[in-house]
Amino acid sequence: MRGNGVARRLRRARGNARGFTLIEAAMATVIIGVGVVAVIDAQRAFVQANLWSSQAATATLLANEIRELTRNLPRHDPVTGLSRGTDIDGNDVLIGWGPEPGEVIATDFDDLDDFDGLSFGMGGDLPGPINAVGNVIPEIDLDGEIEVDGDGDVLPMQGWTQSVTVWKVSPFNTGVALADNEFEAPSGGFRGRRVDEYPLRVEVTVFYQGLQDDEPTEVTRVAWIVP
Repeated sequence: MRGNGVARRLRRARGNARGFTLIEAAMATVIIGVGVVAVIDAQRAFVQANLWSSQAATATLLANEIRELTRNLPRHDPVTGLSRGTDIDGNDVLIGWGPEPGEVIATDFDDLDDFDGLSFGMGGDLPGPINAVGNVIPEIDLDGEIEVDGDGDVLPMQGWTQSVTVWKVSPFNTGVALADNEFEAPSGGFRGRRVDEYPLRVEVTVFYQGLQDDEPTEVTRVAWIVP
């Protein structure tokens, strides 16, 4: 009798010492998989946030390069100025807005309205973004060296574009944009306001287009008023 009792206890012990079932193993795999995916997603989000932060800093720097370049420039050309005239058909025209003849590169531009509509970068008026002295910024490799192409020419900064817009604004509300040829005729005791007597708003939009991007993305926009 005592031997039969010992045998029964041994059989029960062997029955309780079982392994994982298929369902338990599957659930453990799912839980581990969810944890791994969460870690990967978190890492991806961190990398994207870090990349965007770096791009935003670069874009702000590029926008401020234009601001520094134009800081001491007059609103309109110091020689020809900005004035109203007529063409051969007798139509009113604006004379002096935009680059004057012979002004081709950034160092030629000597007034703010010269920059209106210009773009410095991919497909723009210059092959790359420019710095505060008007020179195209070169591409720098990971070792801090200036990159050159197969012909030994310096490569401009890749992927970045500075787009500049200049327009006249109301002297009473700088949020109101006016036409380039806006003026006010004399009326009563008011002497009028010439086309060259309006504040200007300068806006620099910086775009970035990576190698895998189908089109450029706006990264930052900086604007200021020149009274």
